[in-house]
Amino acid sequence: MGRVICCGLGPGDPELMSVRADRLIRTASHIAYFRKKGRPGQARRIVEGMLAPNVNEYAMEYPVTTELPFDSSDYNSILASFYDDWAERIEDLARARDIVVLCEGDPFFYGSFMHLFVRLQGRAQLEVVPGIPGMTGCWNVTGVPMTWGDDVMTVVMGTMPEDALARHMTGSDALVVMKTGRNLAKIRRALEAAGRLDDAWLVERGTMPDQRVARLSEIEDNVSPYFAIVLVHGNGRRPETAE
Repeated sequence: MGRVICCGLGPGDPELMSVRADRLIRTASHIAYFRKKGRPGQARRIVEGMLAPNVNEYAMEYPVTTELPFDSSDYNSILASFYDDWAERIEDLARARDIVVLCEGDPFFYGSFMHLFVRLQGRAQLEVVPGIPGMTGCWNVTGVPMTWGDDVMTVVMGTMPEDALARHMTGSDALVVMKTGRNLAKIRRALEAAGRLDDAWLVERGTMPDQRVARLSEIEDNVSPYFAIVLVHGNGRRPETAE
């Protein structure tokens, strides 16, 4: 009986991967990873040059790639079938061998592998190797501390309704907005309504060779790459002002 081992790859720079993930990936004979149809895939790009010459690769191509609301019935139906199919295929592979599944960031932090993990419970031996979340890499490349003292940090999805986004943005000290993509204009409006736009940063492909870090208010684009995060740093009770 083999294992299904998911390795968190971190935010994008291969040198930010854990030693354990590096070792498992380099010695794997079977590797699976998610990607958009017709694309090499970000996870596969991160491990370029690390794989054994005779490795067997399984590209799990998403049936949809647009950032749709999480509660969309069409979105859930299409993806549920996709994850069901791949859970079955990976279960079959793991009957006789280990298979390593790659996941950007940390597998248990909005990672696609979670959908396979819940389906494979009791059907295969599972192991998860943590990774640095992508947002951690992004706020570090801004060169500004993300939280101070007793700051409250909120993580929201750009797919949420605009009024809900503005409400969360208003009530938080530090803020991370994920799933930006085609939602960037809506995120910008919500930040403006919350009075937070001037403090917001857009980080695209953080820690990667083509990263871009800029104030969101200075960006005219209304669409961002898939690997992009909007950040608002906290500025609460700092050490030098604490009693």
